[in-house]
Amino acid sequence: MILEIDNVELYFRAKRILSGVYVKAETGKVTGILGSNGCGKSCLLQIIFGGLKPKFKLIRINHKPVLKSLYQTDKVAILPQHNFIPNRMQLKTAFQLFKVDWSSFLDTFKHLTISKTSKFKTLSGGERRLVETFIVLKSNKDIVLLDEPFSHLTPLHIEAVKAIISEEKKNKVILITDHMYRHIIDVSDDIYLLKNGCTKLVNKPRELEDYKYVSSIE
Repeated sequence: MILEIDNVELYFRAKRILSGVYVKAETGKVTGILGSNGCGKSCLLQIIFGGLKPKFKLIRINHKPVLKSLYQTDKVAILPQHNFIPNRMQLKTAFQLFKVDWSSFLDTFKHLTISKTSKFKTLSGGERRLVETFIVLKSNKDIVLLDEPFSHLTPLHIEAVKAIISEEKKNKVILITDHMYRHIIDVSDDIYLLKNGCTKLVNKPRELEDYKYVSSIE
């Protein structure tokens, strides 16, 4: 599957946030989106998902325009920046809703002591982020959008999530953004830099220095 979003124009009142954005992502690759805080990365993912309506956008799947929001097609799952599963919901219920096997989570994170009957409000911030990220990545969706998946995770869990992303990309379109840019560089096959409302395809990580996104890349 090839997913493209093109000609995005987003304004908040008179302020232009996005203009002339183009991103291409496809099955078998992880597409990373980098940019400074407040540049519109989260907005772009929400536009792709369909939760935010811009002034204009064009979304294509396999080169054919998609006229309704992607979430209405049942093809997409999104991990937003904030916690999205209700506090009082039990873990087993969330896994059932997303059709994800609980035992696969336990097999991946054997050291965790949480129970499937635990409610989300009882988890630590890192545990909650880990569970929500796992559920979204393992869901039976063709397109996965990840907004700050590494936030609040331990280094060990970050590496585990990166391994899951690399495995799931074989059958999914994955777009990811995070302020931890080194992890995005590490896990992504293609990278776009969002700056001044526009996207630039980054062919080599060193170009991020040229665009003054980072001071140096070792």
